[in-house]
Amino acid sequence: MQLSVKDAAGILNVSEKTIYRWIKQGVLPSYRINEQFRFNRAELLEWATQRRIQVSPDIFAESGGGGLPLPRLSDALKAGGIAYRLEGDDQASVLRAVVGVLNLPEEVDREYLYQVMMARETLGSTGIGDGIAIPHVRNPVVLHVSKPTVTLCFLEHPIDFHAIDNEPVDTMFAIISPTVRAHLHLLSRLGFVLRDPEFKNVVKNRSAREAIMDALVAAESAIPESSIPESSGAEHGA
Repeated sequence: MQLSVKDAAGILNVSEKTIYRWIKQGVLPSYRINEQFRFNRAELLEWATQRRIQVSPDIFAESGGGGLPLPRLSDALKAGGIAYRLEGDDQASVLRAVVGVLNLPEEVDREYLYQVMMARETLGSTGIGDGIAIPHVRNPVVLHVSKPTVTLCFLEHPIDFHAIDNEPVDTMFAIISPTVRAHLHLLSRLGFVLRDPEFKNVVKNRSAREAIMDALVAAESAIPESSIPESSGAEHGA
């Protein structure tokens, strides 16, 4: 939790005055430490993603972890897979269905994962609007998985997910990561590609897996090259 007001303003592409206004309004997650406001990078990025705020490309830069390679979003989705027509008529039953289709090692306790995902939703919905939610656990390290994955899930029936725009959710990107660093990396990339019209279109239309992957690769290629770590797999840094 080392981000200052200046850091937050730079990441969110706004003035420090705007940051202070959001803090006063109680809409921006912040902490007062020694009479100064500080921000958690993960919470800040999640907040920006929910509100479709275009963050600075600096958010893609690697920080910490010894410079180990991070995965591309397309690699993570390829590892996690795409599931169609998941059943469920409320938040709890849908999340249980999502956990059931995740590509996880046998030793991962799926019931525990379901419980921590539900606990995360009590802190605030991961529904970001436009019928999309990004369910995940608050502390990725507790899962003890070896590589990050993203699983795209299309629901059979739209459900009330308490999304920011109050619209029902019918599409979910479930992020599973071994580290906070990799989680932030994937979340930032997902926020970027969801602003790409072609990628959003194939997702909205529930296109075939190949079409979705092709659109994702194209959208991800638009991320500034200087910010794309060279990688073909996962990382294990802290």
